[in-house]
Amino acid sequence: MSRADNIFIDNCKDILLNGYSTENEKSRPKWEDGSPAYTIKKFGVINRYDLSEEFPILTLRFTNWKAAIDEILWIWQKKSNKISELNSHIWDQWAGKDGTIGKAYGYQLGIKHRYREGEFDQVDRVLFDLKNNPYSRRIMTSIYNFADLNEMNLYPCAYSMTFNVTGNRLNAILNQRSQDTLMANNWNVVQYSVLVHMLSQVSGLVPGELVHVISDMHIYDRHVDMVRELISREPKPAPKFTINSKIKNFYDFTVDDFNLEGYEYGPSLGKIPVAV
Repeated sequence: MSRADNIFIDNCKDILLNGYSTENEKSRPKWEDGSPAYTIKKFGVINRYDLSEEFPILTLRFTNWKAAIDEILWIWQKKSNKISELNSHIWDQWAGKDGTIGKAYGYQLGIKHRYREGEFDQVDRVLFDLKNNPYSRRIMTSIYNFADLNEMNLYPCAYSMTFNVTGNRLNAILNQRSQDTLMANNWNVVQYSVLVHMLSQVSGLVPGELVHVISDMHIYDRHVDMVRELISREPKPAPKFTINSKIKNFYDFTVDDFNLEGYEYGPSLGKIPVAV
């Protein structure tokens, strides 16, 4: 059975059984009807996924993996903040009048910085180091730029990546300050697992471990019953992930270069309310 499902189920059970309720606190997020959106949360959750063993996608329900990959390409390849350059509408509610989400996410990765070896943006610096200094302990990115926070329509949730090569395995740590468990957990896991696969291939490495560190992992009050239904299901076998082995340039990947064979999943939960 899928290990990603088991990790998700364990996380949710722990939150529901041992989590802290924010019901008596002032709530920033609101539901569409204006009601405060409270959560049950756990602090400092750490999940580990060995990408050499299986691709960590939920089978309890469908994860729109193509849309997830499209977003990670929007951030890491296009380095964009324009919602018109994204093929889904997940960022529409955070777009300003200029059609961007402000100086957030891809915008930050595209800012060039000067190093001893030359001028790079954050993505190109990672690519350079993985090929030229693979055993460096300084291969990382961060989009939590305090100087620009006031010009971001949403502060970054998944805000930094740290890469580490052990032998020929590319490992990575994804740091996330906050996560809506039902809506975003597996979405983020899928995205950054694909990113590790991409970076491994173009750097002559093999995918290793993805470590996901979540500061505040929470379940919203109106999601509790849905989560209980979801984790009562029986996981299915993990699908086989394939990537176009001909791609050697990071910027040549498209959504069509990835595939999941034998992806079976449980029924839809229906429309899930989103707190904003």
